[in-house]
Amino acid sequence: MQRLTSILYPLITLAVVLLVWHFSVVLLQVPDYILTTPGAVLRTLWSYFVDGSIWRHIGYTVSATLIGYVIGSTLALVLGALLAESRTFEKFVYPLLIAIQATPKVALAPLILVWFGFGIASKEVLVVLICFFPLFINTIVGIRRVDPDLIDACRAFKASRWYVFRHVKLPGAASDIFAGLQIGVALSLIGTVVGELVSSEAGLGYLIGSAAVNLNVSTMFAGVILLAAFGITGSQLVRWLHRRVVFWEAGRAADTRADT
Repeated sequence: MQRLTSILYPLITLAVVLLVWHFSVVLLQVPDYILTTPGAVLRTLWSYFVDGSIWRHIGYTVSATLIGYVIGSTLALVLGALLAESRTFEKFVYPLLIAIQATPKVALAPLILVWFGFGIASKEVLVVLICFFPLFINTIVGIRRVDPDLIDACRAFKASRWYVFRHVKLPGAASDIFAGLQIGVALSLIGTVVGELVSSEAGLGYLIGSAAVNLNVSTMFAGVILLAAFGITGSQLVRWLHRRVVFWEAGRAADTRADT
């Protein structure tokens, strides 16, 4: 019942928003080049799927997002773990990484385009830079806040540093790591769209930018809807992986509810 209501309530809210949107446009006679009806947006989206022209843009955006997300997340995990484990490494690297993080990524976009070209590689690099830092910081914080008593207990039994990291620190930081991964999903899409808006030959960001030049509001909304759908799907996938990998948290939550 709880799962049904968690799905039903947002659908009711969405239906109300769509109805208000539709009747506002019709009753106020808003021009199509400013705001169109939800029905017109859905018809435009359907026509793109029927003629197949949208698939090239979807494939371009999804490829750039996935590749950049995987590379950025891998680098964040590795560097975050190294920095959390080594104070010396932190002194050499952390100030430089903070300086890169403080730099607006939109300002770096033209440089990235010059260095990596106008193809998909420049979008992937931008995604790497944007989704790297949330997971990087969460990895450091998660590893360093693991219960020190557990670490001391392992060391008392002569456990190796690798054993402590693998069996104590990494599981203890898992929730923080997955929180960083979930934040990175949304940011990676933002990075891809920014790169496509600056300069691209395909992609949903390119489609939205081209439609803006022609004041084609229906196409712009169609692109936004697809991006929102991809973001929700990616976020739900990370949540599902979180529940599957960090399975002991679900058991702990169930025990807590049983006690109350």
